[in-house]
Amino acid sequence: MDLSRPAKRHRRSKDGGSEASTLSPVVIFAHGAGAPSSSDWMLRWKNMLKEALQAVDVVTFDYPYMSGKKRAPPKAEKLVEFHSNVVKETATKYPGHPVVLAGKSMGSRVGCMVASMEDNNVSAVVCLGYPLKLPILQGMNGAVRDETLLQLTIPTMFVQGSKDGLCPLEKLEATRKKMKAPNDLHVIDGGDHSFKIGKKHLQASNSSQDEAEEAAVQAIAAFISRSLEG
Repeated sequence: MDLSRPAKRHRRSKDGGSEASTLSPVVIFAHGAGAPSSSDWMLRWKNMLKEALQAVDVVTFDYPYMSGKKRAPPKAEKLVEFHSNVVKETATKYPGHPVVLAGKSMGSRVGCMVASMEDNNVSAVVCLGYPLKLPILQGMNGAVRDETLLQLTIPTMFVQGSKDGLCPLEKLEATRKKMKAPNDLHVIDGGDHSFKIGKKHLQASNSSQDEAEEAAVQAIAAFISRSLEG
């Protein structure tokens, strides 16, 4: 990428022409607890985000616990420093470009923590399957953990499957009403925690997995565009 000629987003002027707007965003995309940045899911969404957001780059990485012998992830708080360093390095590499933090499940929760840090200049957050509830197997009977979201002040976009057990939509709606940050929600009807829709649901709705995910990524793009130009 030639940084001497930074990519720009364009918008229509009043006379119908095109005029330069803000620099294209750079997206930092964090993986979930169980699969690395090289997983098929992450690669597919990386490509979709880059195209839909006209991003100068979509940076992915693996948290340190993913290297070597497979083991369970540590608490999200222990991943914040590593994630924050990736943000700082990326911002240095792409000066002037708005920084958007995207994440899958756990990666979105850590991203929200990083976005709340005063020394990280983040323009927006995209949460793909935010894990609002603790898994019952971790104790606390699936308690809602909304404190990270309530600390946010920057625009935040949620994409959730309607059948995601880790984020019941009514619980998320209650949390969104309490948030200080401007926020929006796109629901993938019939989708699970990874947005996978059952075959019967797709047949009943006469739609496809690709169509559902394309609608989601377009909703993300519209939200980011409004947030950056607003």
